[in-house]
Amino acid sequence: MPALKIDLYSDIVCPWCAIGQHRLDKVLSERFPTLEVDVEHHPFELHPTAPPEGYKLADYFVSRGFDIANEGAIFAKPEAEARTSGLELKLSFERQPLIFRTVHAHTLLRHARGRGTQGALAKAFMHAFFVDGRNVSDKDGLADIATKHGFAHAEAAAILADPYEQAESEKRIAASREKGVRTVPTFDIGGLVMGGGSEDQIADAIAQRRAP
Repeated sequence: MPALKIDLYSDIVCPWCAIGQHRLDKVLSERFPTLEVDVEHHPFELHPTAPPEGYKLADYFVSRGFDIANEGAIFAKPEAEARTSGLELKLSFERQPLIFRTVHAHTLLRHARGRGTQGALAKAFMHAFFVDGRNVSDKDGLADIATKHGFAHAEAAAILADPYEQAESEKRIAASREKGVRTVPTFDIGGLVMGGGSEDQIADAIAQRRAP
């Protein structure tokens, strides 16, 4: 029986993507423990114009018309949604002061697919950003994280130093948008496309698309 293909479009600095990946993993382990699945991560960049040093998250929200004096209200919904699925996600301008480009992280994630570590590496990058507040555009830091997920440091550093590799990631990021992906996470579960969703909604989609 062929594995159910699940394509996940996401970005590692997106809190809703962290929630979406957590929910997908939870649904698969708890409700479909024997189902053969092939989950592939596809790149999407929320902040493609961010400089290497990042820019202030607070400034980003101001540019979107948010009242940053009411910080709790800005982050209340994703934090609450995360808790409903057992994920502790703490968001604030202090915890995540800067936002970054993620093209280099997506480059390593592409190479991680052949190593079978793509999902784990994505979660490690998210932990580095959301919990540790690290600069996830820093190539050396990304290579350090990758060493726990199937890469030698020198190998990861060489991949990130190669202009071809960044160009390929840029091309794939553009391809995600050309497919019509505008918000993340976006799931393509055996051809059924959905933007995020609750655990029940993800489970329903998997149940519809799994082989009989």
